[in-house]
This record gives sequence, C-alpha cells and structure tokens, in this order.
Amino acid sequence: MKILACIAAAGLGIALTAWPAGAFAQQTKTDSSPAASTTSPTTAPAAKTTKRKAGSSKSTGKLSAGRQAAIARQRACGAEWKADKEAGKIAAGMKWPKYWSDCNKRKKAAGM
Repeated sequence: MKILACIAAAGLGIALTAWPAGAFAQQTKTDSSPAASTTSPTTAPAAKTTKRKAGSSKSTGKLSAGRQAAIARQRACGAEWKADKEAGKIAAGMKWPKYWSDCNKRKKAAGM
C-alpha cells in the first residue's frame, strides 16, 4: 500500500488500484473451475534433495581440482585488488568484476 501511495504522490499518472484485504484469497476459494486448482491436496511431497557445494564431486562431496583452482585465483586476485586499490594503482572507474575478469585471465595464462 505504501508503494501505491508513493506512486500517487509522485503524480506519475498511473491508475493503480489496491486489492481489498483478502480479495485474492476469496477469489481463489470461490473459483471452482478445473484451471483454478492446479495442485490437488493429496499431492505427494517432493523428493528430498541434498545440498552440495558447487563444483563438488557427487560421490565424495569434495571440490573438484578446477573449482579449487578457481577459488585460489579469486583469492589471489582479491589480495591484489586490495593492495592495488590502497596503492592507488586501480584505473578510474574500474570495478571489481572487471578487475576480476582481467586478473583471472592473467592467472590462467600464467598456469595458476
């Protein structure tokens, strides 16, 4: 409701109306068409999935060699970023994503 008030106060000329409290819930309760009920109350629960770290081996749960190398490159580039930023060696307008991209390419070319 606050968003609607802000839009109206800004005078954007957008005609917006707020839903009355509980109107959507009432609409879904009274709508008995087959399209309205997409799930049945007797649906079985979804199969339990286990979370694992990205880049990990499915059987052991350990990180792959490529993922370990990527993490090492990112940490090394992060340390370089901090040192270069404190020393004023970062070009004006350079942001971390661009620096990381360039540094990652350099590290890969160097065999890291």
